[in-house]
Parts: sequence; structure tokens; C-alpha cells
Amino acid sequence: MDIIGTGLDATEISRIADAIERYGDRFIRRVFTPGEIAYCRARRRGAAASFAARFAAKEAAMKALGTGYSRGVYWTTIEVVRTYGPPTLRFHAGAAERFARMGGTRSVVTLTHARDLAIAHVMLLKG
Repeated sequence: MDIIGTGLDATEISRIADAIERYGDRFIRRVFTPGEIAYCRARRRGAAASFAARFAAKEAAMKALGTGYSRGVYWTTIEVVRTYGPPTLRFHAGAAERFARMGGTRSVVTLTHARDLAIAHVMLLKG
């Protein structure tokens, strides 16, 4: 198994909470997929920390893909999925194309948050 991309990002939870307060669903729908929105809104300890962790994961994934927010890789083309076990990434549209061109077969995502900071680390793997 080879690492083909890695990315790390830290996001202030208060920054995401402020964006949600200011722009509401317009911000949320622009950045997050319906599955992510449902997951975060179901969190008991506040949705802002969960949204911030996913925002950080999307930023980290863009770094791991080597594109940033460009070349068909946008917020909703990267989805943090968590059913059972640790979170993983699901790529859509341009992000899926980029991941396939890199030879990617799976991702490893680590999310954590403290009082006002959410951190995500993403590794893209092949083989």
C-alpha cells in the first residue's frame, strides 16, 4: 500500500459557527453534502464542531489531491462518510476523477476537535 497524497488542516470552530449564524443554510448547502448535513445536525454536542471537522477534512483532502479548490475539486465533491468505524472519504465528480487519475484506492481520515479547533489529517492510498 503506497501513500499517494497527504493533507492536514486546522479550522476554528467559531469561524464555522459564525458562518452558519450569518449565512445559514446557504453556507451549509454550498459546503456540505446532504449526508454530512444530516450527520452533523444529529450530533448532541453541537453541530458546529462536527461541521468544522468536516470542513477541515475537505481542506486536507484538497491538499492531498494536489488541487486545492480548483480543477473540478469543490466542497461538495468531497464527502466525509461515517457509518461504522472511522470516517472515510467519498469523492464525487472532479474529485473522483482526480483520485482515479492518481491511482487511489482508499482514504484514511482522522478528525479531532477541542474547545475551538477542529483538525483533520487525510492520507490517500493506492494498492
